[in-house]
Amino acid sequence: MATATPGDSRYIALTTYRRDGRPVTTPVWAVPLEGKLYIFTSKSTGKTRRVRATGRVRFAPCNANGRRILGEWQEGTGRIVQDEARQSEALAALQRKYGWQLSLAMLVYRLRGFYRERVVLELTPSPTT
Repeated sequence: MATATPGDSRYIALTTYRRDGRPVTTPVWAVPLEGKLYIFTSKSTGKTRRVRATGRVRFAPCNANGRRILGEWQEGTGRIVQDEARQSEALAALQRKYGWQLSLAMLVYRLRGFYRERVVLELTPSPTT
């Protein structure tokens, strides 16, 4: 059985790191664009705060709850996308991949008042040696 790659997988396990180095892993939706992965979240989430603080990430394809890893872990860096054109590209790619499920998630964000707080995180894999 071939292992999945993070870009092909429906979910990825995203590990971000606290300032003291402790890891926190969360399953997220992700979409590949030009060798990087993009995820959509709120700027008030822990993963966003941890990416802003350390920039260190690791990720692997996983199942929906994140407990079963379906491929290799990759180390990398994360950042919040500031460029509006890149944000739009990433959100359009996420919409193509997740369709009505992303539309429903966006509706929930609007209803909960988080829509204006949405951010796109860019994950860049470290070069393999």
